Amino acid sequence: MVRFPNAKINLGLLVTERREDGFHNLETVFYPVPLCDILEVIRSDRFSFRSTGAPLESTEEQNLAVRAYRLLKEQFDLPPVSIWLHKVIPLGAGLGGGSSDGAFMLKMICDLFGLSLDREELEAQAALLGADCPFFIGNEPSFATGTGNILQPVKVDLSDYRLALVKPPFHVNTGMAYNAITPRKREISVRDIVKQPVDDWKESLINDFESPLFNMFPEIGKIKEELYRLGAVYSSMSGSGSALYGLFRELPPHLRDHFPASYFIYSSDPVSSW
Repeated sequence: MVRFPNAKINLGLLVTERREDGFHNLETVFYPVPLCDILEVIRSDRFSFRSTGAPLESTEEQNLAVRAYRLLKEQFDLPPVSIWLHKVIPLGAGLGGGSSDGAFMLKMICDLFGLSLDREELEAQAALLGADCPFFIGNEPSFATGTGNILQPVKVDLSDYRLALVKPPFHVNTGMAYNAITPRKREISVRDIVKQPVDDWKESLINDFESPLFNMFPEIGKIKEELYRLGAVYSSMSGSGSALYGLFRELPPHLRDHFPASYFIYSSDPVSSW
């Protein structure tokens, strides 16, 4: 069984308060995009895991696809499987690649062994893996609150736009990024802002991580400036990672030529093709 776990981008990201458990509440809109890993799982005589593509920075047991299998194995006494993961989505980019791998593995294991878990039950299992994981169960544009685990469908149509993703060859530590934030609640919700025309997002749809991280990593800020210079209607960091995206009416020609060779570059035409 082979599936293609996709990435997401954040349309706005507001950190609203620090919780007593040390985590943070936030507001954002998750939007799926067609940049995908490749994930295969098959029945086997013994458990095995291998990865290709972009090198992983975690151990086998820390990998969310493996953890997803282990989670269901404990509950349903599942037989061994063989997992192959080919990484395309860059790590530490704020694109949710690891979370997507974990959520897709939950769905694949259910299909492979005929487990009758509905969407609500799968989202509860996914929440045990990580805050972003439940989004990839339904995999549709969603307004997220709490730690990112409370989801409500939201209507966002980006079918008139083309997507460009740019990531420098480094990532931002999530804990460090949150330590640089001063949480505060806002009068206008991200959910209301994304209902406005995309042309109006530039001044109102904000990612709270940008201001402190651009000071720490000026290279990230320069990417955003270049995406706007190339004609992006809207550009933003995604999550707290180092990747930025631009929404274009038409993608600039020779996009890769505008950034250093060490950067990860991806473009999609159109965004809604996922």
